[in-house]
Amino acid sequence: MFHEVVDGRGAGPDVDADEPAAADLLAAFEAMVTEAAAAIDTDRLVDEIGLSEADASAARDGDVAALSLADGAAVLAAANPDRDADAMVAEVRDHLLMGMATAVLDVDAIAAKIDADLTGQEVQQALEGRTAMTLGQLAEILAVIERRKP
Repeated sequence: MFHEVVDGRGAGPDVDADEPAAADLLAAFEAMVTEAAAAIDTDRLVDEIGLSEADASAARDGDVAALSLADGAAVLAAANPDRDADAMVAEVRDHLLMGMATAVLDVDAIAAKIDADLTGQEVQQALEGRTAMTLGQLAEILAVIERRKP
């Protein structure tokens, strides 16, 4: 779902596919997660989804930059039972990897163009799911990939 804000297929705010900015993508992510979190009571966010109290509050308040992709997907899935959190995360990773191939980008090129303090190896680990990727990092990586696509 997160990658769909650029494609214009998502339920959240659309972002200009020609010149997506990381801040615009993050704002779209925040709107989606905040709307979903508002539909779920705080106890469920903490007990069933497994968010910490701080992350549950951040999700409700629209401060999702530090929220992991997996946690953000879990919130969206809890609000929409037709979606599976693991499947959403897999879709995002597939979209990013396919986008990198289309844009002819490698992880070192992405690391050099993002503000997040990540090395190429750390970007690769985040894309592969070997380390957590925050929604802020996702916004930056996705913006670089989408701007470079032909």
